Parts: sequence; structure tokens; C-alpha cells
Amino acid sequence: MAESMQGLKRSHRCAEVSKGNLGEQVTVMGWVQKTRNKGGLIFADLRDRSGLLQITFNSEKISEETFNQAYKLRSEFVIAVTGTVVEREGGVNPNLLTGEIEIAAETLRVLSEAETPPFPIEANSRTKEELRLKYRYLDLRRPDLQANIMLRSKVCMLVRTFLAEEGFLEIETPMLTKSTPEGARDYLVPSRVHPGSFYALPQSPQIFKQLLMCSGYDRYFQIARCFRDEDLRADRQPEFTQIDMELSFVDVDDVIDVNERLLAKIFREATGVEISLPIQRMTWQEAMDRFGSDKPDLRFGMELHNVTDVVKDSAFVVFKGAIEAGGSVRGINVKGQGGMPRKKIDALVEFAKGYGAKGLAYIAINEDGTYKSSFAKFMKPEEMDALATAMEGEPGDLLLFAADKNKLVYDVLGALRLELASQLELFDKDEYRFVWITEFPLLEWSEEQGRYLAMHHPFTMPMEEDLPYLETEPGRVRAKAYDIVLNGTELGGGSVRIHQDDVQERMFAALGFTKDAAYEQFGFLLNAFKYGVPPHAGLAYGLDRLIMLMAKENSIRDVIAFPKVKDASCLMSEAPNRVDEKQLEELAIAVMTAPDGQE
Repeated sequence: MAESMQGLKRSHRCAEVSKGNLGEQVTVMGWVQKTRNKGGLIFADLRDRSGLLQITFNSEKISEETFNQAYKLRSEFVIAVTGTVVEREGGVNPNLLTGEIEIAAETLRVLSEAETPPFPIEANSRTKEELRLKYRYLDLRRPDLQANIMLRSKVCMLVRTFLAEEGFLEIETPMLTKSTPEGARDYLVPSRVHPGSFYALPQSPQIFKQLLMCSGYDRYFQIARCFRDEDLRADRQPEFTQIDMELSFVDVDDVIDVNERLLAKIFREATGVEISLPIQRMTWQEAMDRFGSDKPDLRFGMELHNVTDVVKDSAFVVFKGAIEAGGSVRGINVKGQGGMPRKKIDALVEFAKGYGAKGLAYIAINEDGTYKSSFAKFMKPEEMDALATAMEGEPGDLLLFAADKNKLVYDVLGALRLELASQLELFDKDEYRFVWITEFPLLEWSEEQGRYLAMHHPFTMPMEEDLPYLETEPGRVRAKAYDIVLNGTELGGGSVRIHQDDVQERMFAALGFTKDAAYEQFGFLLNAFKYGVPPHAGLAYGLDRLIMLMAKENSIRDVIAFPKVKDASCLMSEAPNRVDEKQLEELAIAVMTAPDGQE
């Protein structure tokens, strides 16, 4: 039978009890991890968010009623125990913070009984994620998951403290906003008061934080909930959290400076890791040329080599065709893997095809310096030698090549580089390598829409020296934008914003917006700019990704209390779900049947 807490008060969390409390009477409360019955002696491991503590029930020192209660304890019972802190009689457990002591129980109160859980409540669970997510409230009891959630809380507190000391104000922005056409799909919320009209949940607080700069608040931040209706992956959720900030009267270096110091503080105080400042900077073009990615993992080498000039006169039609079409030929040198079995090389070819490649050319340099290659018959011996030299190839190396349009070559080799590093375990999981990526292209061409899109957003400032090209060569224009990258993952990004009317109008024109269309979508921001707007810039981190990397997890689901799965549903609460017809009627909404019969 469950009892009440009347008259009881917890004195310590489990792992807060130490040798310094020897001889003291304490009251602890938590969940029973497991029990061991040794006849007249029962051991119970008590668990709360701080850790484990061993409780002993000695039949010779407690009442028969209390001992019988202890005998009936099972895993996940919630109990309160009052007793004396004593040294462990059964030997020290070095794996526990409380491994030198135990509680000699005097009284026991069962606060709640529990059914047998559908999986063990233990760290490093091997239970399928689907089952754990269905019973997330139980999964969240696991000590490794609790450590992640507590790390997240600590980081948020550190962020708030640091930014407040730097003169930032925490200001909330609306959750019900206006839908805009740029970026990912919006989640829409129907309005009952305005039938047929919809709010959008914010993809970011972008426009509102810029308005706050117009309003003179100088330095703003918010730990903001954001929503994007897009396909999921390991580091993406339909609802996520940003550490969002905006600063007035600043340029790129000012934003980078305050954020480097912020990162140094939270890593030092939350994980004990010292970040060496200043953090390395690299232009977008350099990152693409060297690593095939604008979020490069710098923990290992295997950089890309551009061999276009070396093979431009070769008879190999794959290389020749790519170059004639305006593309390039690039490769990576997989050191010491010249003896890789053909089956594994074929698997790499299939991997490359998954990123759009038509194939993957290779040269394996034998120990005697001869070549085993997929295209040697199309090359002269001196051409093969020149190619191997350009790739810094040595006996025992495997050289892999992609030939196509530059974007596809970057995508293929960038992904292949990461895949090989994972297979060959080339990086240290305990190493943190930060890099700022700067000077992104302002615009990128969309074949699907037949127009340029903003690589970041329509309010990003072009680099001043590139402004003359905005109308004539828009693809050449670089942005005053910056991303912070850690171990191949983009932690956050931002930019200097456009604050001049004429530049903003030119930007909208480059994106294919008429002036009227721009005002229809962003009129309240553009009107605000007519009344005096300071130069301003900002940045936003993906908090979930940041905590994922700090906790050394592979998925942001492991650092979010109640995450969604790949189809954006919640297995525990069964959201999204149907609603009553009456609710739909109030909103003037009719649910249509799709051609496949689904509603």
C-alpha cells in the first residue's frame, strides 16, 4: 500500500550523502533500482537524479514490520528511508560517488508501488528506441539520459548568466506569427476569430529580433522554441530550441568575439573542456575546396585535391566530359588503404551514387609502386604518375575520384570523406575542433524554382566590395555571414543584416521579389526601417545540436526530454491525432480525403 509523505522531509539527494555525513541521521527518497536478499539482511539500491545510494535493512536493528516492508520492495517502487550514514561493510564500490558509505535504515515508507517496467531502467540501454520512446517517462529515469537533460539545463543557465553580464536583455517574441514564403515549410495554426486565416509557428525569431534592434534594445537574446515542417534526421526535429541573439552597432568581428567567449565559458564550466581562443576561421570557398563541405570535420585530414588541370588532356571520357561541361575532377587520398578489397571499394561506389555520383574512379597504389585502377587503360603511364603525384599518393594508398559539376563533386567527396573516417576510426571522439566558416555565397540558384534563393535569409548583408555584382553576377556575391562548426556539425550561424533601404530593395530584386511583393510579406519590417535602424547583426545556435555534441551522443533525441520520431509524431502521447468535429466546425475547417484514401 502506498503511504503519504506526511511528517517526512527529504534531507539529501542520494549522491549528496558522503563520508562527511558519517554518523548523521538522513532521510532520502527515490526509486528502488534493485534489491538483494541475504536472509536477515536486505540491500536496496536507491536511485534519484543525483545517482545511487545503498540502503541496508538489518532484521536485528529494525522492527519486523519495517523488515517485512523491505522484503516486498521491487524495482521502481518509490520509497522514503530514514537512517544513519555508516561506512560500507561489504567493501568500497569505486564506481559510485557513494561507494564508501551506506544508509543503515531505521524507518521505511513506501510512497508508491510500481508494475514491472517494460525494459530495464539502466544506462546504455539496449532496448529498441521505439519502445523506449513509447514509455519516455520511464526512459527519462535512465541515469545517462538524466545526465544529458541536466547538462542541457546547466548550459541554459550558463548562457543566461553570461549574456546578461554582457549587457543582453532576454525578451520573448511571438509564437503565433505570419507565414512567409522563404525557408522551410511553416506549421500553420487556424484562427477561429478570423475564419480562413492562419498563424504560422515561428521558424526563428528573425524578423522580431531585428525589430527589437529598431526599437533600441541594443542587445537581445532568447532561448527560443522554433518550428519547421520538414523531413527529420538525427540532428533535426519539427520543434527545436535556439539560443538566439541580436546586437546593434556591431560588425562580424564583434559577434564572433562575444560568441567565442560564450562557447569557452559553457564548455569550461559544463564539461571541463578548455577551448583555445581565437577559434580558427575559414572562408566558405576554402572549406568546400579542402573538405567538400561548409561544415568540415577538422579532426582528421584526407583533404580534397583538385586534379582538373592534371587530367584535362586525358582520354578518359568521364574526366573529359565533366571538365568540358564546366565541372571538375577532384579526389581524396585514403592513406594506407591500397589493399582495400574490391567488395569494399564497390560499396564505396554505391555510397557515392547515393549522393548523385554516376560512379567513383579509383587507383590503388601497390607496395611496388604499380597501379590497380578502374580507368588505367584510358591513361598514359606518365598521366597516371602525374595524377598519383598530384594526389600525394604513396605505395599502399587508395585514391578515389569524382568528376562532375562542382556542387555534386563536393557533395560526394565530402560525404565519402566522413564515411571513410567513420569506417577507419580516424578521429578522436573526445576531441573538439571548432571552426568559423565565413564569406558564404549570398545567393544560390534553385533549378526547381528557376531563381536565386537566399542561402541564409533575405536580410543578410552582402560584402561591401561585392555589391557591384548584385545585379550583373549575383552568384558571385559573398555574404557577411558566419557559421560556427564543431566536429563536422553546424552549431549555429548568423550574419550582419541589411540596414540600408537601397541595399534591401536590390536584395529583394535579386530574389525575384517585386517591391509590392516584398512589402506584402515583410512590410512591417521594411516600414520599421524607415524610422531609423541601427547597423545590426546576430547569430542563433541549435541548442539541441550543441548539447548532443557536448554529451557525445549521436542523436538530438537523446538530449530532448520528449522528442518526435522520423514522421514527426510522438510515440508516447500519440500526437498528432484527430480532433472532434465540433472543433473543426468552430475553425471552419473541413478535412478532405486524399486520392489514396487517407484523410
